[in-house]
Amino acid sequence: MQILRETNLEAFEKAKKLGQEETLKILEESGLVGRGGAAFPTAKKWKFAINTKADEKFIICNADEGEPGTFKDKFIIKNNPETLIEGILIAAHTIEAKRCFIYLRGEYLYLRDELQEVINKTIKRANTDISIEIVMGAGAYVCGEETAIIQSIMGFRGHPQTKPPYPPVEGLWKKPTVINNVETLTCVAQALLYDDWNPNLRLFSLSGNIEHPGVYEFQLGVKMSTITDTVLPTDHLKAMSFGCFGGIMPINYDLIIDNNIIFKNNCFHGAYTIIFIDQNQNIVDVSYSIAKFYTYESCGKCTPCREGTIRLLNLLKKVRSGNAKEEDLKLLEEMAKHIQETSLCGLGQSCGNHILTGLQHFRDDYYNYMKKGDEQG
Repeated sequence: MQILRETNLEAFEKAKKLGQEETLKILEESGLVGRGGAAFPTAKKWKFAINTKADEKFIICNADEGEPGTFKDKFIIKNNPETLIEGILIAAHTIEAKRCFIYLRGEYLYLRDELQEVINKTIKRANTDISIEIVMGAGAYVCGEETAIIQSIMGFRGHPQTKPPYPPVEGLWKKPTVINNVETLTCVAQALLYDDWNPNLRLFSLSGNIEHPGVYEFQLGVKMSTITDTVLPTDHLKAMSFGCFGGIMPINYDLIIDNNIIFKNNCFHGAYTIIFIDQNQNIVDVSYSIAKFYTYESCGKCTPCREGTIRLLNLLKKVRSGNAKEEDLKLLEEMAKHIQETSLCGLGQSCGNHILTGLQHFRDDYYNYMKKGDEQG
């Protein structure tokens, strides 16, 4: 696996010798983009912070891996933490930050002590005055959003904030703050050191009705049949879910894994999570489970998400009870779209994706529940 290649502080030494401009140039030419979902060019994000004058700047490593079915960052923290820490040091040195934070998912508490030990050893070996502090999340899904992370680190409730200003211009304590996720920062060190680093390799978190769930590394453009031949479905597959936010679409063994192609099916594949769903599952049940998650995880700050997630959940309950009518499905669809368009952050903006794509591709599953209700009535 490319992501497991160690850099042994050679990349950090190279960054110090090259200087700010050359380091950014290499990262830009390497094609490195964010691996947390948005795929924003890493060097470009750093430039915003560099070009903003301030007496202090910060780096945040987003290790709040709360997306259901996603566990690639945990894989890196467990198997190549030294390279991750080196990537953080390179980012800090490049934007001239002295304080860095790793915002670690609350459920990853068991990883904290070992990660802290790696931080201490790596900083000592690097002979640098850059500090890295671990901040534990409290299990809030919304804190995967960058402005919510900032609020949490500063000691406030993890509520998303309106943008602009964006964190590289005004983040922690209103100072320029670069936020990159675990995989991105690990790739920073590797892309800087290795000329043969491949920007098109991605980590995939694969789970669901398969025999071999886990983290795999595939090239962008890989065929779905190659992935399924690797993980081996336990039964005939029906659908695939791209995590809670990514939507659900029918299984297609000829599908080329590319963001643009998946987007044509109204789905999103930012974090490269795939949950495989076999023919024994009803998509309404899958959507209901996701809706419960969103209802629980809504921070409550904005009305569309706070109230809307509950309404969506109740409508899905009605479908599963067999008492729903066609007008309920229309209301479900209209409400999901309204919440997406009016919510403050990505949680509300994505909370209807599983419903909209489920209704688009698997409407018969909804009708099957409604048919049972008619028969019982």
